[in-house]
Amino acid sequence: MRVIARLDIKGPNVVKTVQTEGLRVVGEPAELAERYYVQGADELIYLDIVASLYRRNLDFEQLKRASAEVFVPLTVGGGIRSLHDIALALGAGADKVAINTYAVHNPTFLKEAAEMFGSQCIVLSVEAKKIGDNAWEVYTDGGRETTGKDVVEWVGQALQMGVGEILLTSVDKDGTKEGYDLGLLRAVSAISPVPVIIHGGAGSADDVVRAAKKGADAVSVSSILHYDLATIPDIKNALAAEHISVRI
Repeated sequence: MRVIARLDIKGPNVVKTVQTEGLRVVGEPAELAERYYVQGADELIYLDIVASLYRRNLDFEQLKRASAEVFVPLTVGGGIRSLHDIALALGAGADKVAINTYAVHNPTFLKEAAEMFGSQCIVLSVEAKKIGDNAWEVYTDGGRETTGKDVVEWVGQALQMGVGEILLTSVDKDGTKEGYDLGLLRAVSAISPVPVIIHGGAGSADDVVRAAKKGADAVSVSSILHYDLATIPDIKNALAAEHISVRI
C-alpha cells in the first residue's frame, strides 16, 4: 500500500480546496514536497489545478525546484496538452504524468503518450462527481466543467489506450475530511487491471485504512497532512496495525 502526498498548485503556492472551490494557501511547493518526502511518503503528486482552466502550461522551473530534494516517484499534472509537454515535465523531475482535461477531449492522445513514453509513465487523472446511485460523471478543468461522460466508461476507454495508473479524485469528497468515496473506488477498481489511487476526503488515518480494505492500490492525502491531522508515519502505522503491508 502506497501512501502518496498530494500538492495542489496554484501560482507559487500549494493550496487546498473544498470540493475544488474555496482555495486556501497552505505552503510553498518545494518546502512541502521535501517535508512529506522526509516524513516517508512513498510518492508525491504535484498538480497545477488551474493550468488547464487558464489554458497555460505548467511552470517547469517551479517543478524543478520542488523536485530537487525529492527522491521518490513524482507524478505531475496540469495543463499537459502535447507530447512535448510530457517530455518537459519528465525533464523537470517528473517520473509520471497525469492527464485529465486534454485526454477527455482527445482520447487518442493517451495512446500516443503511452506508446512514446511507456504505460508506466502515463496516469489517467479523473475528477468524478456523483450524479446518482452508483453513477459518477467526469469533470475537467479543476472540477469545474461537466463532460457528460460516465466515469467507469471513461476509465474503461482510457485503459484500452494504455494508461498505466488511475488517479481517482472525488469532487464531492475533496477537502471535506469525511472519508473517501468508497463506492467510487469499488466501481473503478472492479474494472481496472492497473493500480487505482483514491483521493478526496481523508480526514484521519482510519479513513485511509478503510480505503485500503476496499481495494485501493494507493491512497493520496493532502488535508490530513497540510492541517497536521496526522503524519505519514501515523498513517502507515495505522495500516500496519491492520496487517496491511506498507513501507515503514
